[in-house]
Amino acid sequence: MRRILALLLLAAGPVLVLGVLFVLPVTGMVAEGFVADGRFAPGAVLDVLARPRVHRVAWFTVWTSGVATVLSVVLGLPAAYALHRLALPGRAAVRAALLVPFVLPTVVVGVAFRQLLGEGGPLGALGLDGTPAAIVAGLVFFNVAVVVRTVGVAWESLDPRPGQAAAALGASPWQVLRTVTLPALRPAIVGAASIVFLFCATAFGIVLTLGGVRHATVETEIYLLTTTVFDLQAAAALSVLQIVVVVGLLALAARLRAVPDPTAQRTVTPVRAVRRSDAAVVAATGAVLAAMLVPVLTLVLGSLRVDGGWGLGNYRALSSTGDNQALLAPVTSALATSLRTAVDATWMALLVGVLVATIVTRRSHSRAERRVRSTLDGFFMLPLGVSAVTLGFGFLITLDRPPLDLRDSPLLVPMAQALVALPLVVRTLTPVLGGIDDRQRQAAASLGASPWRTLLTVDLPVTWKPMLAASGFAFAASLGEFGATSFLARDDSPTLPVVIFRLLGHPGAMNYGMALAASVVLAAATATAMLLVERLRVPGVGAF
Repeated sequence: MRRILALLLLAAGPVLVLGVLFVLPVTGMVAEGFVADGRFAPGAVLDVLARPRVHRVAWFTVWTSGVATVLSVVLGLPAAYALHRLALPGRAAVRAALLVPFVLPTVVVGVAFRQLLGEGGPLGALGLDGTPAAIVAGLVFFNVAVVVRTVGVAWESLDPRPGQAAAALGASPWQVLRTVTLPALRPAIVGAASIVFLFCATAFGIVLTLGGVRHATVETEIYLLTTTVFDLQAAAALSVLQIVVVVGLLALAARLRAVPDPTAQRTVTPVRAVRRSDAAVVAATGAVLAAMLVPVLTLVLGSLRVDGGWGLGNYRALSSTGDNQALLAPVTSALATSLRTAVDATWMALLVGVLVATIVTRRSHSRAERRVRSTLDGFFMLPLGVSAVTLGFGFLITLDRPPLDLRDSPLLVPMAQALVALPLVVRTLTPVLGGIDDRQRQAAASLGASPWRTLLTVDLPVTWKPMLAASGFAFAASLGEFGATSFLARDDSPTLPVVIFRLLGHPGAMNYGMALAASVVLAAATATAMLLVERLRVPGVGAF
């Protein structure tokens, strides 16, 4: 009982932070759905959920997310094998390139696909612009990296001896894959699929940019109901539905995610040389890489088109406010705001994330203690899937009165972005901290080392690289965050994703060209962060 009380005391700080900056805003937003004319009316939620449009939106969310999840798994499995088990030349760079789409701002992904599929684009003749197929393609582009990373990390840690034994007994490569490898990878595959489905179901910028009002998911419908129709009750009811689904998916992912044994030695299977039989897998990986690069290259080329020719005019125009004063502040100012905000969000997410990862990975001495740690782990993962739109609007309606009046605080946007990045920090650090043998800490303590000395001599040498990688993840995620920021950013100091969306909403070739150029700048910043993250990756760990 004493250990559990000490654990709860240590967790009190992060729990308080998440309670004030996450639970309170989300609860405040959800409460709007249960209040009608100033009275508690829970039946109002059921009335909203019975609307035909809500049924259409929910079904569109489910089927597009399901199709995108299946395609992401099918495309990601061959790449996961090739990039984590084969000694391909430049595989680290390819892994980083495939990881970049996951942290690209969703608005940038939407702009890239509009440029690719729109009228005059390379694939414009297919007539896919503004269709569900375009939305599914954007979701797959965004989420293939989750499958490659999650399943690839599990694959490189897989013990090769059962497969070798099956092959020695006469099993064909296909039989080894079907009877040995895939069953061993099933938790990672199903876990990755559940997370991909969650990301697809809560996608915002991609769907809003590619689908507009005609093709809405639950996430974009919440945004439209809040900002266009001003039907807060309906938006809150949809938030309730989304939160229930998200909690269920997170619980499923937690059950499927293997808990690291602190005393177990982490193993990484050495990569092997490429054989002739690997040609199909390598070709499939190359096709996936090419498919990931085409929208980005189309975006870059589009940003260089000026008045029917080629030039840097769109980039030079970034220091202006656009055609017909489309913006209140130039794009260059928005970039500076985004960088400054992302830095603040990164140190916030890292500060809380390190403490959370430490709490949930310490060795448990009883079933009750293990259950408390598991509950805390799940609690801190909730921001991963809860609507960023719900979070952003919740900030506005709950953090507007003393002593929590943060509307005018310059840290309001960084705090919202830090909450979005927090699960990525925790998931990056948890496998590393969980892999440290607790007996090393005990040995250091028995030799007279203080807790701080133990931290510096045992934990820090193992965790400093993953901490830098977690910082890169948090920085990239914050730099491109759009859902919550679209509510909270001031008109005179917007972030770059918000500016890009505003430029797309204003007519004029100059504004559209500036949106393309700004998207390239933002993509380059996030790509640079991801290249650094990949160089700091610890083999065998670091899945989402």
